[in-house]
Amino acid sequence: MKATATAHPIQGLVKYHGMRDAERRLPYHDSISLCTAPSRTTTTVEWEPDATPAEDEYRIDGEVVEGRGAERIELVADHVRDLADLDAGVRVESENSFPSNVGFGSSSSGFAALATSLVEAAGLDMTRPEISTVARRGSSSAARSVTGAYSVLYAGMNDEDCRAERLDVGVGPDGFDPEEDLRVVTALVPAYKETEEAHREAEASHMFDARMAHVHEQLQRMRDRLRAGEFSGIFEIAEHDSLSLTATTMTGPAGWVYWQPETIAVFNAVRELREEEDVPVYFSTDTGASVYVNTPAEHAERVESRIAEVGVETDVWEVGGPARVLKESKALF
Repeated sequence: MKATATAHPIQGLVKYHGMRDAERRLPYHDSISLCTAPSRTTTTVEWEPDATPAEDEYRIDGEVVEGRGAERIELVADHVRDLADLDAGVRVESENSFPSNVGFGSSSSGFAALATSLVEAAGLDMTRPEISTVARRGSSSAARSVTGAYSVLYAGMNDEDCRAERLDVGVGPDGFDPEEDLRVVTALVPAYKETEEAHREAEASHMFDARMAHVHEQLQRMRDRLRAGEFSGIFEIAEHDSLSLTATTMTGPAGWVYWQPETIAVFNAVRELREEEDVPVYFSTDTGASVYVNTPAEHAERVESRIAEVGVETDVWEVGGPARVLKESKALF
């Protein structure tokens, strides 16, 4: 009753904000993202029939998880216990290959790997969209990390409707393939962030209704651009969506401001590349100060060089696939 799984984190393209149901993490509207590789979370779980759920053990990167983090893991584990009719404790060990809590989607890959490994270890036969409903209980973004590449999480009030699905993408008239030719230059701005509180107070922002008024059109436009393989269309929408999301976040009761001076400097560098050098490049952020800089592969070296001049740590990522179960030899314990 042991299994190991790995999953890639997501970059939100049209992001959700706020939840209709915080317990089941049901968002107000659909959301679309892409998975980023080689960044990944690897998780090993083992169901222990001689232990009780009260004896569960959770560790991430060698540290014991406590407080709200442990509660979120427990929600996912308890749901799998219910599905499999298990009355057993579980041991969870997880490792990230990239920085967490800085805006690079570690909760998405973390809960996707957790759900996939728990389901496998429990002997449940579930499709990835079905597993996505398990992962969603830890993080709505994790649902899309389960299905991988470019995926949509549908809004709904139950597990039949609120689940993720991988999207088909097309090759553009210029030959750009969104799955093969995209490069994501990451700009690490290591400022700790907390997403849950921002979601909790989303409706209190006077910008929330304005976002809801246009997000459905934005979702449809994104799906159209993905089908057409239009690089500029896809990532111009993602850039604008980042600004819209942040406007809503900053105007909530707590006035969350995640961006740092380095974040703005990266934005300015991207715009200079686009406007002065005619480089096809766009920025995107999730909830955090770090930045995704999206560009076709042939421009990645120039873009990374310019972003590094800002004084931030950079890396170059690609589009990643779905969560998957690993061989026994890859177990963390």
